[in-house]
Amino acid sequence: MLSLNVSILAGALCWDAAFGYPAPVFRAIRHPVVWVGALITVLDRALNREGAPVPIRRAAGVLSIAVVVGAAALPAAALQLWAQQSLPSVVALVLLGTMAASLIAQRSLAAHVQAVADGLDAGLDAGRAAVAQIVGRDPASLDDAGVARAAIESLAENFADGVVAPAVWCAIGGLPGIAAYKAINTADSMIGHRTPRHLWFGWASARLDDLVNLPGSRLAAVWLMLAALLHRGAHARGALQATLRDARGHRSPNAGWPEAALAGALGLRLAGPRRYHGVVAEDPWMGDGRAEATSNDIRAALRLYRTACGLQISVSLIAAAAIASS
Repeated sequence: MLSLNVSILAGALCWDAAFGYPAPVFRAIRHPVVWVGALITVLDRALNREGAPVPIRRAAGVLSIAVVVGAAALPAAALQLWAQQSLPSVVALVLLGTMAASLIAQRSLAAHVQAVADGLDAGLDAGRAAVAQIVGRDPASLDDAGVARAAIESLAENFADGVVAPAVWCAIGGLPGIAAYKAINTADSMIGHRTPRHLWFGWASARLDDLVNLPGSRLAAVWLMLAALLHRGAHARGALQATLRDARGHRSPNAGWPEAALAGALGLRLAGPRRYHGVVAEDPWMGDGRAEATSNDIRAALRLYRTACGLQISVSLIAAAAIASS
């Protein structure tokens, strides 16, 4: 089973790096995350009663995340079992790897962040419009450096929870593992907020997301440190120092690891005070470099990101080959 899971992962990473999620498929059937999101919306409307006592709302949230994870993981487990038993091994691997690739965001993340760099080159308004697609803070409050930092921070955080963490859970649990992870991550993004409506209903989703992202966030920092070793002008030692010093100070138990690593590698300061929906969050800085980031820094971050993705792909291919031959 481990051999199959790691082979699925290797195939999925290679497919996503080369092709991403095909636009014609998205137009025809949308994306699996859209399906999961629709289910979460239904459960939120049906079970999240704002006048109910806190224990009831928390229990409803636990039930909801259990339903969402089951709805994602059980069909994926059935598909993997059927493919394993009914199809030639190569065909099964291609099918399962392609399905898993739809739940990894290597290519799409790079495209969205690249759009911010290109937008900033065209002007602040274009940069703000592009960064609004990938961050939740108020884009109108951001200057050029703020837009650049926001894009780099989003790249770091989404590298961890959109690329590395799905890979970890695919290696552990195959297609059902990555499907379950993506369901949890989607639920957290939709209902895991500290708002009056979702503070208790989304409590289980938020805590579970913190837990399942713990290994991926640490591994993402390692990949970025290793990538910094391979790029002239990047600082692997700075990435290590910033991570060890700053990562645990981040308000998220996971986002600080890749953000601090990328900040240290680029000689930047990331995170810090930020404005969300008109409210300033006084977050600590990750890294001790300059805060005046530019579009060139976004491109430098993307170069490190692509190298880190390449390292992960290489290790997955080597591991798949080693396990298969043992």
